[in-house]
Amino acid sequence: MNILVSGAAGFIGSRVMKALAEKGFNVIGIDNINDYYDVRLKYARLEQCGIDTKEACWESNIVESRMLPQCKFIRMDIGDCETMNRLFRRYHFDKVVNLAAQAGVRYSISNPYSYMRSNLDGFLNLLECCRHNGVKHLVFASSSSVYGMNSKVPFSEDDKTDTPVSLYAASKKSNELMAHCYSKLYGFRTVGLRYFTVYGPWGRPDMAPMLFAKAIMNGDPIKVFNHGDMLRDFTYIDDIVDGTVRIVMSESQETELGVPYNIYNIGCSQPIKLMDFITELETSLGRKADKQYVGMQPGDVYQTYADVSKLAKVTGYSPKTRLHDGIAKFCEWYRNVYLQLPELPEEARQQ
Repeated sequence: MNILVSGAAGFIGSRVMKALAEKGFNVIGIDNINDYYDVRLKYARLEQCGIDTKEACWESNIVESRMLPQCKFIRMDIGDCETMNRLFRRYHFDKVVNLAAQAGVRYSISNPYSYMRSNLDGFLNLLECCRHNGVKHLVFASSSSVYGMNSKVPFSEDDKTDTPVSLYAASKKSNELMAHCYSKLYGFRTVGLRYFTVYGPWGRPDMAPMLFAKAIMNGDPIKVFNHGDMLRDFTYIDDIVDGTVRIVMSESQETELGVPYNIYNIGCSQPIKLMDFITELETSLGRKADKQYVGMQPGDVYQTYADVSKLAKVTGYSPKTRLHDGIAKFCEWYRNVYLQLPELPEEARQQ
């Protein structure tokens, strides 16, 4: 079975690519490796999959993994329609896992156009490629941010999602609507995964765990939004990957009003107070945080809380990592791996 994973240098994408290859599937990973954040981290994630940085930095170069014979990587952009069409014609994918997107809620406030190019135009390219090349199953990343101003908790897939508070959330809701349309018109299966506050080793530098850890280690103040009165369904990366792979492998024929389309929450289903999260970081890092309390930021929501019963029923999904253990693993990685990342080789710096 041939599987495409887009966003393969990303936090979730790199882990999903590796997990599928370890299960024996033929996996092609693609990523444009943009500079939204430190590209050293993106190449280092690929190295964890056996993908050589000097080879991966060249566009359209097919790089075979040194560790996983079933895994290959190609640097390319899902927004490049012609190149994407050639890729699909060559590899005849059975399934596609789209984890490529312009991420970040707050970044969407100041850089709206980048979200439209990647999250809408790029996603449309994928849908069209699936349509014209006989792909039977598309799994794509949505987000808990689509729940927007909902006050009922826990968030259920049946809740209304028509009150987004950021352009990022609106782009993810748009993906869900586009996927439903293509499933209805062309009959291939699409599944959207609403991820809830992912954290752990190899996470993004613009996310709270990395921002807080860096500030605490450097003795800098951390901004505590809404004066600390926030709740998040923090979900460890291993549980996110497990749920995603279960959906990719699932042969469930569930439909929504006869359309082969579904949405699933993937979270921990145990919301944590922001102040408790910070306390766990302080404990693992052995230092106290200098907290700067500020108001709610545009695009933020007060709480996230996942009802994962639908995913559990279909796949047996059950998150296993407690916050205390997950934070300890993250902090160990942050100190011993992330802070020691080497400089990029000349080939990658020139790209």
